Amino acid sequence: MKERGLALGFDVVGITTLEANAHARELDEWLDRGYAGSMTYLHRQANRRKAPAGIWPAARFAIVTLSNYYRATPENDGPQIARYARSVDYHQTLGRKLADLGAMVRELAPEARTRVYVDAGPVPERELAVRAGLGWIGKNMMLINPGLGSFTFIGVVLTDAELVPDLPFAADRCGSCRRCLDACPSQAFVAPRVMDARRCIAYLTIEHQGPFNDAERRSIGDWLFGCDVCQDVCPWNEKFAAQDYVDDSEFALFPELARLDATEFERLEEGEFQARFGALPLERAGLRGMRRNAAAVRLNRTER
Repeated sequence: MKERGLALGFDVVGITTLEANAHARELDEWLDRGYAGSMTYLHRQANRRKAPAGIWPAARFAIVTLSNYYRATPENDGPQIARYARSVDYHQTLGRKLADLGAMVRELAPEARTRVYVDAGPVPERELAVRAGLGWIGKNMMLINPGLGSFTFIGVVLTDAELVPDLPFAADRCGSCRRCLDACPSQAFVAPRVMDARRCIAYLTIEHQGPFNDAERRSIGDWLFGCDVCQDVCPWNEKFAAQDYVDDSEFALFPELARLDATEFERLEEGEFQARFGALPLERAGLRGMRRNAAAVRLNRTER
């Protein structure tokens, strides 16, 4: 199965069982403190995130994949967009590949059933990835793979096929480093591995509903959609990650985004926004959200 996954183009593949999440108590505490903000779906999904066997009771194992999406983005002094959002929505790209991987499971085990998940549903992807031996969770709460860094998408195939699980990744290789915590522009980290999402630039520009207050507006700086700061400063991304690509087809950068002017969103109608950006993650914020973000970036620049 792992060989098949690598042949499909996944960078790393691991297998794990579906025992209860070892961080269940921390999840409850995080939710109780209100750190999830308006992401109420996390409250609804909590029980299944804590006990992943309940996601699909028939499942016995999870095949976990990592896909490196790092691309060196063109330097510009315009509004900033997170790397993952500069190419076609990964839900579509990885969804197809995971479906192919699920088909291969059923080919090797004809009686098997599968379900695939790409950053959707009540799946604790990072916890499963650690247990599948694919890396550790860094102080910025990102999964870090020692050979790829943290610019990766996590995919999961749940199956009732009989598989052999990998050993979990036991080491914490962050050591005393706290670059990600200190570099966060909005000071979203309450402590190592504890983030108040309500302060996070990615949350504010994507998940947050409604207008910004003054503090929220100022905190996003130049970030039009998402944020990469805590990953950009990580030594595992700066020095050790496998950041050079041979195949640029899957997550190719949309060149139009390098020339994007924040004022464009004020001029766009809904149909034109969908035509130009509907295939990109920017669609999640919608035209209204992108107009709000763009207005905040423009005002932040005038106040410098």
